[in-house]
Amino acid sequence: MTPRRPPPTAAAKVEELTVFVVDDDESLRTALSNLFRSVGLRVEVFGSAAELLRSKLPDVVSCLVLDVRLPGLSGLDFQAELAKANLHIPIIFMTGHGDVSMSVKAMKAGALDFLTKPFRDQDMLDAVTMALERDRKRRESERTIHDLRAHFESLTPREREVMGFVTAGLMNKQIADEIGLSEITVKIHRGHVMKKMGVRSLADLVRMAEALGVRAKSERT
Repeated sequence: MTPRRPPPTAAAKVEELTVFVVDDDESLRTALSNLFRSVGLRVEVFGSAAELLRSKLPDVVSCLVLDVRLPGLSGLDFQAELAKANLHIPIIFMTGHGDVSMSVKAMKAGALDFLTKPFRDQDMLDAVTMALERDRKRRESERTIHDLRAHFESLTPREREVMGFVTAGLMNKQIADEIGLSEITVKIHRGHVMKKMGVRSLADLVRMAEALGVRAKSERT
């Protein structure tokens, strides 16, 4: 079972920045909740990974402050479950029983930071600030790719083919020879590609093709 997320929405507003805290120590949950709220962050707290799994997480810029030792599913195991579910929320681990090997394992699995209890409030705030910024950038990148794919999907199969050759550096005449069309027809397709992709320069189109993984496919045998 994995956390349920609603469909992607528009960019999160500043006031929607959210920190999820998972720790079985109620006093620590309260202290962290007060700390994060004091700097204007929204906070949701859970006593176990299972509680969070049953929750419907808001689709906003967020991070997870996670205790390593939890009842039931451990923090490290929960990290692995999130990775399997393709949920890339930045994780800040905290523990009162940490050791070098545990920290290394968490960081290799993608954790952003690993704080040993008791930690300074400022260290936690610094880690959360970095985590939220990372999540914001990831979401912006995903929205950009989503928009690019939508534009690309609007192209006809022939226009996609022409785009592949154009961004590979071929001239209109060379493309015409490759796919058996007249040069003027290739020029028309090329114009449609530029318009539908919303670009004015070849350099921009090349960057889009690289982001989308578009490659030229020759019909020559």
